[in-house]
Amino acid sequence: MSIETDAPVAKNLHWHEGEVTRADRERAQGHRGATLWLTGLSGSGKSTIARALEAELFRRGATVYVLDGDNVRHGLNRDLGFSPEDRAENIRRIGEVARLLTEHGAIVVTAFISPYREDRDRARALMAAGDFVEVFVDADLAVCEERDPKGLYAKVRRGEIPEFTGISAPYEAPAKPELVVRTAGATVERSVAEVIAWLERAGYLDADDSQAQVGGEG
Repeated sequence: MSIETDAPVAKNLHWHEGEVTRADRERAQGHRGATLWLTGLSGSGKSTIARALEAELFRRGATVYVLDGDNVRHGLNRDLGFSPEDRAENIRRIGEVARLLTEHGAIVVTAFISPYREDRDRARALMAAGDFVEVFVDADLAVCEERDPKGLYAKVRRGEIPEFTGISAPYEAPAKPELVVRTAGATVERSVAEVIAWLERAGYLDADDSQAQVGGEG
């Protein structure tokens, strides 16, 4: 599906190229820039995996930054609610920020429910081929509700939160994600190792001999 992005409202704009290219940055940093777009239900483990993944990538010397759903709504997207229109604008803004950081050569890890396929496809369309890596953090609703790390599902069941994804608002699972990480019964370390292993196989990162093998103990 082809998705067109909107042109700026202001006219007579010019894009200014810097003296330092993306290729220069990637050579200096030793890895390819990319956006790892973690999507899944509330409680699936997105934020936990994103933070642990950030720590591991930083340990390996990568330029990495996490864009977290709650954090972004404290500032950049503080004016947005949870209607379908606001959710779409939330993802559009995040996609633009992630694109800028990716073009800087950074590895961006996002942790957003981002429930609609069209919105995720629009974020992908902002970026060059290979820059957007969709990671489906897969856990059944029952598992997420049992975890309920923020107490949100309990509030939903009491009628305190309207338009909650997976219960009173839809979640559209990715049709063809680059990677699926199933978190039911899995440790955070194993989930992170799965993502790292994929990045190595796909050529975003060089292999790290000190990294534990996926499938080992723990």
